[in-house]
Amino acid sequence: MRKRFLKPKKTYAFIDSQNLNLGTQRMGWKMDWRKFRKFLKDQYNVEKAFLFIGYILENESMYEYMHSLGYLVVLKPTLEINLSQQTKNDQNKQSDEKNLVKGNVDTEIVLTALKEINNYSKAIIVSADGDFYSLIEFLAAKNKLGYIMTPSWQYSTLLKEFEKYIINLDNYKKQLKYTGFSKKQTKSQPNNE
Repeated sequence: MRKRFLKPKKTYAFIDSQNLNLGTQRMGWKMDWRKFRKFLKDQYNVEKAFLFIGYILENESMYEYMHSLGYLVVLKPTLEINLSQQTKNDQNKQSDEKNLVKGNVDTEIVLTALKEINNYSKAIIVSADGDFYSLIEFLAAKNKLGYIMTPSWQYSTLLKEFEKYIINLDNYKKQLKYTGFSKKQTKSQPNNE
């Protein structure tokens, strides 16, 4: 009789870094990316953690740092949008120039999750964004959805249907928050911002 070898279960995480970063900051804390990668591996057996982020030349060292922590960094070209604000200053109109850098990663997350679908048993989507509704619905129907990790209890109402999959990372704030440099870190190591 032949022995059947079961394919090991693999879990991949697909992380909307901007959504996670801004979501935790709105709750008054910053994510420690080293702790988060360890949390994903230790608690959820995440083999590959894809981190999607908009590319800005000045942030090269941060991308390298994230890669050194074990993230598969997926960079999206960004678009700089010039916003002009009109403000009244003592009866004189003055124009304040502001630039907004936009790097929408939603499409890349969906595309990567679908391209990799035969390589994982379960997917963890890290975002509170309702734009991922169709992907989440598809993964759930294929029995490939592990969890949806949201930065806090404030997530899109479109995700309410999948509440049983939702893990609120704000509940793990003490475990995951960035608390500054440890004495073991050197000045040459980038900070976690």
